[in-house]
Amino acid sequence: MSEVELSCLAYVKMFLHANLFPHCSVNGLLLSSSLAEGTVCVTDCVPLLHSHLPLALLMQLALTQVDVWCAQTQQKIVGYYQANACLSDISPPPCALKIADKIVEQYSNAVLLMIDGRKMSPGYRVPPIVMYEHKDSRWTLKDKHTIMLHQWEETRLIASHLLNSWDHTLLVDFDSHLDDIRKDWTNQKLNAKIMELVSPANGNM
Repeated sequence: MSEVELSCLAYVKMFLHANLFPHCSVNGLLLSSSLAEGTVCVTDCVPLLHSHLPLALLMQLALTQVDVWCAQTQQKIVGYYQANACLSDISPPPCALKIADKIVEQYSNAVLLMIDGRKMSPGYRVPPIVMYEHKDSRWTLKDKHTIMLHQWEETRLIASHLLNSWDHTLLVDFDSHLDDIRKDWTNQKLNAKIMELVSPANGNM
């Protein structure tokens, strides 16, 4: 498998999603607007659920709506992320593997990212991410050095700033949207706030 580039926008939203629901398992989809040869460029993510993750019907509804939105915005689903409720558990549960299997059917280089809850402190110096790749019909742990996060220090500070200012409450996952359909699961308001904080030096958001 090739290297994975994770944008500031995608990482910050995953980080905020996990922090918004610290006692729950959360999951989401990884998106790309740039399918470069040899590299998986994760440019954004869609936070999905924070309750009832194994419910197939709810997940299928979310996948269908995200698929339609991606077609409209020239993006593609290239992976899946999850943070387990148990901080020390970084193993993909059966529901995560099942969803990731569906994604890899459509995109062979799809990635599965697990968030390490033990390293979610804003002061932690390396990305709290564990990556799995699909190889020989199964998901196996991948060397963390194949994950590239441009301007990691800046990204970490942006995530910390948004958390400390309570702007993480702006994040809307698909679960919250179903509770109140006026809420925007594409998170345009939060996206704009993150973009304001990204310096011109960080060309890859």
